[in-house]
Parts: sequence; structure tokens; C-alpha cells
Amino acid sequence: MAFLIDIKKKILSVQGTRKITQAMELVAASRMKSFQRKALASRAYAKALVGGLHEARAVWGELGFAEQREKGKTLFVIVTSDKGLCGSLNQQLIRTLLREPRWVALPEDEKVLMTIGRKSYDAMAARNISVAKRYDGLKEDMRPLDALTIVHEIISYWMSGEVREVLFVQPLYVNAFTTNVRVKQYLPFTENMVEVPSTNSSPDLFFEPDREELIEKLVEQLLESLFSEAFFELKACEYSSRMVAMKNATTAAGDMVKALTLEYNKARQSAITQQLAELAGAGAAMGT
Repeated sequence: MAFLIDIKKKILSVQGTRKITQAMELVAASRMKSFQRKALASRAYAKALVGGLHEARAVWGELGFAEQREKGKTLFVIVTSDKGLCGSLNQQLIRTLLREPRWVALPEDEKVLMTIGRKSYDAMAARNISVAKRYDGLKEDMRPLDALTIVHEIISYWMSGEVREVLFVQPLYVNAFTTNVRVKQYLPFTENMVEVPSTNSSPDLFFEPDREELIEKLVEQLLESLFSEAFFELKACEYSSRMVAMKNATTAAGDMVKALTLEYNKARQSAITQQLAELAGAGAAMGT
């Protein structure tokens, strides 16, 4: 009967795993909705900031962050998660970076790489790809100060003249089951980076403290909001992928429990039949 005990232990073990994956699925679904709302709010905020720049009559070509440069390196920023168990999301992001035509075409001395998330850094380290700056362990309730730290690091590359463009490799949340991966230009600014809202600007506008300082602050906030949007998009995609992965794991565990239960019942029935046959044989032998 030892084999029956082994099967029973396997059933209990798989049932325990199923409970864990089911709980993780529910948690991921809840957090996915939270980050989905934050990502959508960040998009709307960035759109409003662009509207403010148009209200201030900012000319894109005159903005310091819209300068088109011919010389300099290209800064690639890849945004991945710190943890696994989220399907193929991280691998999709890493593959997108490594297959990006500009990444492939540029020589090593013209590329600068910044990783956000432990999975991207580990993948680059495994491929002996140099990482200029890494950020791991960003809290899910990321504060504006945390975002500013990274944004200012990116801006420092731009302000020093070391780079001519900044490209973000990031996911785009579509729905709970669909995630797109894109390479988005972060700097220099272009007018089609963010959808421009329709505005009915008045010709008589008063700016406080002055128009130039207002435009500068709006641009800085736009950079921060674009990064926050990328972070929240990542988290929404991470939890949607984790939800789907845990749902599949829960279904697989349920199927395994059914298969093991059937195997257990067959083995138990076979053992009972064998015992009855042995008792009948023993009774017949004693009767003779």
C-alpha cells in the first residue's frame, strides 16, 4: 500500500500548489487594475502637459529637449520587472532591444545602456553587455522623488551633450490578455510623442512668474510623466501576464489532481480486488 500513500501525498502537494497559484492569480488581477488606472491617468496627464505647452505657445524647435543632434551616442533604456512568474513579458522586452535595428547597427562605443528592473540587468550581464546605469527594486508605490532620480540621470546624459537621442524599450498595456512591446523615443521631443489635445487658447494670456520658466517646468514635468507612464505600463503588463500565467498554472494543477485522483482510485480498487481474491483463495484452501 506504500504506492497509494505516495499518490495521496502527490495529490495533497498539487492541491496546495493550486491554492497558491489561485491566490496569486487573484492578487495579480487586483494589482493589474490598480496599475491600469495609474497608467491611463499618466497618459492623460502627459496629454494635459502638452496642452499646457501649446497654451504657452511653446515652439517645439526652440525647446532645449527638442534639439535635433547629428553627433553623440544613443541612450537605450529598457524597463523590465524585478521578479519572474509573469510569462514571457521580460523576454519579449529583452528580445525587442537586442533586435532593434538601431541597437544592431550602432557600434559598441556609440551605445549607452540603462536598465530598470533586475531581469534586464541579469540578461545583459549574462550576454556580457555593458550596462552604464542600473536601477533595481523600484517600489510599486513609486514616489515622484524616485521617478525624478531616474529622470534627472537621463537628463544629465542629454544636458552634457553625450547622447543625441534617448530610446525607451517598454511594454504597452492593451488589455488583460494583450501586451505590445515598443521602442519609444524619449528624447529629443517631437510633436507626435504625445497626442495633442484640442485647445481653445485665448490671445490674452498672463504667465506667472514668466513664460520661459513656465515652459521649462512643464517640459520637466512632461519628462517625469513619460517615465511614470512607462513604469505604470510595465506594472500593469507584469501583473496581467502574471495573472494569465497563474491562471494557466491553476488549470494545469487542477487537471493534474484529476489525473492523480483517477490513478489513486484505480490503484486502490486494484488493491482491494487483490485482497478479496487472496481472502477467497485462503477461505477455499481452508475449506478443503
